Amino acid sequence: MAPIVKELTVGQVAERAGVAVSALHFYERQGLIHSRRTPGNQRRYRRDTLRRVSFIRISQRVGMPLARIRQALDSLPENRTPTREDWARLSQQWRTELDTRISQLARLRDDLTNCIGCGCLSLNTCTLSNPGDELAAAGPGPRRLMVDALKEDLDTP
Repeated sequence: MAPIVKELTVGQVAERAGVAVSALHFYERQGLIHSRRTPGNQRRYRRDTLRRVSFIRISQRVGMPLARIRQALDSLPENRTPTREDWARLSQQWRTELDTRISQLARLRDDLTNCIGCGCLSLNTCTLSNPGDELAAAGPGPRRLMVDALKEDLDTP
């Protein structure tokens, strides 16, 4: 049976985590993972880096910004591999934020559907083009078309 390696090279981490070496260098520059340098100036990563890289990738996939990911990783212990409970605690903290984003995206999707449905002929219901029916204050008529027609009249000699 092969002995368990306590540290991994950048190539080993990249291969096992399914990321490019450049991604690991980027994550390290961002303070998301850490390595030590050998006397020959080569990076060596602790084995728990594999879990951290997986966590980073999954967090990015659900839309978490790197600053929030770094904040989460900073709350994890450095002296041991993060446990299932550690990850559960972090994911629970993000649940409300993700639910809010999902609601916002659903609202945007529905507003976009309504906008396409109205063809922007009924601007009083178009929440993307005319939020809060702002054009109503300008009075009746095709206000946007009237502005364009006025510009054309002024440009004609």
